[in-house]
Amino acid sequence: MRKIILTGATGLIGSTIVSEALKKDYKITCLVRKTSSRIKNIPQNENVRVVDCPITSYTNLELEGKYNIFMHLAWDKTSVGGRDDVDCQLNNIQYTLDAVRLAHRCGCTVFIGAGSQAEYGIQKVPLTSDLPVNPESGYGIAKYTAGKLSAILCKQLGIRFNWMRILSIYGLNDGKNTLISYVINELKAGRSPELTKCEQIWDYLHCDDAARAFLSVAEKGFDGKIYPLGSGQGRKLSEYVTDIRDAVAPDIKLSFGKKPYYPHQPMHLVADVSELEKDTGWKPQIESSDGIQEMIQ
Repeated sequence: MRKIILTGATGLIGSTIVSEALKKDYKITCLVRKTSSRIKNIPQNENVRVVDCPITSYTNLELEGKYNIFMHLAWDKTSVGGRDDVDCQLNNIQYTLDAVRLAHRCGCTVFIGAGSQAEYGIQKVPLTSDLPVNPESGYGIAKYTAGKLSAILCKQLGIRFNWMRILSIYGLNDGKNTLISYVINELKAGRSPELTKCEQIWDYLHCDDAARAFLSVAEKGFDGKIYPLGSGQGRKLSEYVTDIRDAVAPDIKLSFGKKPYYPHQPMHLVADVSELEKDTGWKPQIESSDGIQEMIQ
């Protein structure tokens, strides 16, 4: 039975990777903070092991047995308020390298890191693996640097490397402060959500599809490749919000423009997933309307 080590397992993508990996008969070891309030999001199963190991402790961890795949999704301070905390973001780069070395100690032959659309900076074209990047936030700079350095280290250690530049993921168990969750909860409470103008062209991907993409890359990805991860389809953010309003509380009037855009706000985020599809056979399966309806119920 193939074995995965997974960091960031309490998050939306991580917990969904556990669910999808179980369907494919993997054993999964999840490295988590024991104080995390989201441990409950990790599916309970005889093939799932939860190990108390925060992101700061990878250098000290020893795991028995040999593993196959290491997926590193953990990252400190991903919210808007912490993205320009330069000291914290610098530490995240080191934690990623610590994760690569842990993967090597555990015998993993594949390392997959979670990058971000923030690596691209402000773009007006579909996001490809070879598009020149210009990250503007500390978070984006750190993600880009972590990806580059971990690729070098993986090559030195003989580990196959892939980097997933993730766009916008949504689904059940999403954080309450993400846009889709926030809009749904406000409308359910009978309130009109406070919104920006929502003019951005956005690409949303359901967490089930994102998890399947990670597993597809683990099994079939090409060494050294970066894969942008989204649905490949873009829509105005205002259209997503309006669809949610129509489904939850059609009588509530939406007021776009009450809030300013946050610093470094990209206005066009659409992934080119053609290379991911060609290399692995992965394709998104869940329509945004179905995924949002699942969250509303």
